[in-house]
Amino acid sequence: MLDLLDVHTHTIASVHAYSTLREMITAAKEKGLKLIGISDHGPSMPGAFHEFYFCNFKVIRRDAYGLDLVMGAELNIIDYSGSTDLRQDLLDRMDYAIASLHDPCIRPGTRAQNTAALIGAMKNPKVKIIGHPDNPQYPVDFDALAKAANENHVLLECNNSSYAPGGSRQGSRELAGGLLNACKKHGTMIIMGSDAHIDLDVGNHACAQELIKKYQFPEELVINSRPELFKEWINN
Repeated sequence: MLDLLDVHTHTIASVHAYSTLREMITAAKEKGLKLIGISDHGPSMPGAFHEFYFCNFKVIRRDAYGLDLVMGAELNIIDYSGSTDLRQDLLDRMDYAIASLHDPCIRPGTRAQNTAALIGAMKNPKVKIIGHPDNPQYPVDFDALAKAANENHVLLECNNSSYAPGGSRQGSRELAGGLLNACKKHGTMIIMGSDAHIDLDVGNHACAQELIKKYQFPEELVINSRPELFKEWINN
């Protein structure tokens, strides 16, 4: 499978990550990616930068580094209605947003509550990706989630960091089949994300690719091979 983009990455602006913007972009270029997205954590994450960080992306030239660059954020969902932690006027200045459930920002709810939170976040037109939806800490209805993602033109993520040995969301690997089968049923597009917090991990989707192959998920529903389609997706 061609793997040409990675848009779930974190720089030192996420505080608990360890590489600069230039280092992440350089790593992507060296690894042969055609498109990289920077998605630092929203301000509700402990230690994250102030929202001012997200207001000045206009100074970052998207074509300056010899590959396509898009600038976004990994938003924290903060209630079961799907509200997130950045104002809409700031979101409107970005290229895209990922919305995710993180335990420092929202306590795990019931299966119905967690599902409602993710589907609610999809209603924001800037949210193009739901991050690590197979986190066992936040059980969800995969069938309802995949159906809603397809209807709302949102990508569901296969998060490589979740599946890696010693990763922070242990148990995700065992749930990935349920997510992928639901996406296959509804024709829902997915995206592989490294969730890299250091330049060494940019573009690392090895564990996600292994699971996609294991569950015989259709390659045409994986957007990573088509950077131009991803750019159309986030501009739709």
